[in-house]
Amino acid sequence: MARAKRGFKKRRRVKKLKERASGFVLGRSVQTRRMAEAVDRAGVYAYRDRRAKKRDFRQLWIARLSAALNANEISYSRFISAMKKAKVNLNRKVLSDIAIRDPQAFTAIVNEVRSLAPVN
Repeated sequence: MARAKRGFKKRRRVKKLKERASGFVLGRSVQTRRMAEAVDRAGVYAYRDRRAKKRDFRQLWIARLSAALNANEISYSRFISAMKKAKVNLNRKVLSDIAIRDPQAFTAIVNEVRSLAPVN
């Protein structure tokens, strides 16, 4: 049986790895084994952090809302509860954006929610 060398297939596999490892430093962008390990690990981080990003942004929006609501003398939890009772369908991202860009409009929203669903 003829000897099978892995020239083409190996080159193609390593070339794919090199493209994904471009920008990595030292041996992680040169040595094939280190490159493969680094690319695998990067994939794990990317998968995990796509989910973590959603949590982080929601946490940020809630912190911004809470600060804006403290200025309007209402707590975050009471405001969200009143929003649900008043059937106002604005999510935290939009509310946070309004609170930052247009504080008067945000105050108007808070007052409207207060009138529709009285807060204790």
